Amino acid sequence: MKQVHLAAMLCLGFIPYSLTACHAQNKTSQELNKSPDAANSTSETVTTPSSTQVQQAYKVNNIAEFNEPWAIAPLKDGHLLVTERKGRLYLFDPETKKKTVIKGTPKVAYGGQGGLGDVALHPDFANNPWIYLSYAEQGQGGYGAVVIRGKLDLKQGAPQLTQIEKIWTQVPKFSSGQGHYGHRIVFGPDGKLWISSGERQQFDPAQDMKSNAGKIIRLNDDGSIPADNPFMNQGEIAQQVWSLGHRNPLGMAFDPQGQLWVIEMGPKGGDELNKIIKAKNYGYPLVSNGDHYDGKPIPDHSTRPEFEAPVLDWTPVISPSDLNFYTGKMFPQWQNKAIAAGLSSKAIIIIDTMQQPAKEVQRLDMKARIRGAVQAQDGGIWVIEDGPQARLLKLTAL
Repeated sequence: MKQVHLAAMLCLGFIPYSLTACHAQNKTSQELNKSPDAANSTSETVTTPSSTQVQQAYKVNNIAEFNEPWAIAPLKDGHLLVTERKGRLYLFDPETKKKTVIKGTPKVAYGGQGGLGDVALHPDFANNPWIYLSYAEQGQGGYGAVVIRGKLDLKQGAPQLTQIEKIWTQVPKFSSGQGHYGHRIVFGPDGKLWISSGERQQFDPAQDMKSNAGKIIRLNDDGSIPADNPFMNQGEIAQQVWSLGHRNPLGMAFDPQGQLWVIEMGPKGGDELNKIIKAKNYGYPLVSNGDHYDGKPIPDHSTRPEFEAPVLDWTPVISPSDLNFYTGKMFPQWQNKAIAAGLSSKAIIIIDTMQQPAKEVQRLDMKARIRGAVQAQDGGIWVIEDGPQARLLKLTAL
């Protein structure tokens, strides 16, 4: 049996046009269906009083509404780039609430968990205005994730993407299932492009070095392969790989010390926070701290020490959907801590990765499935809900 996390609730009440959210919570949810990332996911929540290490107060401000948003990227001028799964990319002005569709986005394979996914800026965006998009596409053999880049032209009457290049493709494509794409993208302190690639609900590809599914990928900014990747002698696909044995890694972020962390959905139980180390194998589907949905057990990580174990895991699950590290000053008790978004848990989870072992220190009850949480320029936190009529929120100081 997997450990059940306990929780506490401390609510602050309401203020005009702004929900003062429950804070200092540590609540967990029990996953009931096969895919907590699916739009029709349901969950049952059980709460028991407990203590928590952090009680950072905050206020939730309702800013706008989007249709199935998946990712947000703040620009230095205060605007946001917002993706919607059906294929739209918006330039959004939080001051005026104006949404402008950016032209030139690719056709996406919308369905299941597929569609337009992540958005990231080139590290030298001010001088080199590439933006990077991930999405699901349909092609020979079925469905798979891809990453493109294009130059964002904001100087014309209507913003648009130009010089679009496809720089990475998930291989092979799979005809069955439209889930577990992963496809989070982030640039590291080394200037490299990192991609989280899910195992597409197929299990075995996570251990197959002829597939880049179930892996963490490291590329140069143009999609070429860095010479110091760890599997350079194992074939063209393996050359992309930094680590393997992942299931559905939906959150990926570097901490202030430059260490990469990945948060991923387990099967029935066993959501994982992993510290990513070069060439390590994280064991899926051979080990997991969860079990198969049909009840068949999976050996725990402790039974196979040759695989890298998670630094933190959750049963009942939180259904993680995003990961970032907070470095602002508005919320001092969250500084340098990881911020994970949760779907079935309907929560934002604050994690102290500096503790040994890493520990969840606060849980924010958002009362809705949360798709993403990203630090704003002013030190607040942009939050997007999941699904149709999903709200864009901003967490600010109380």
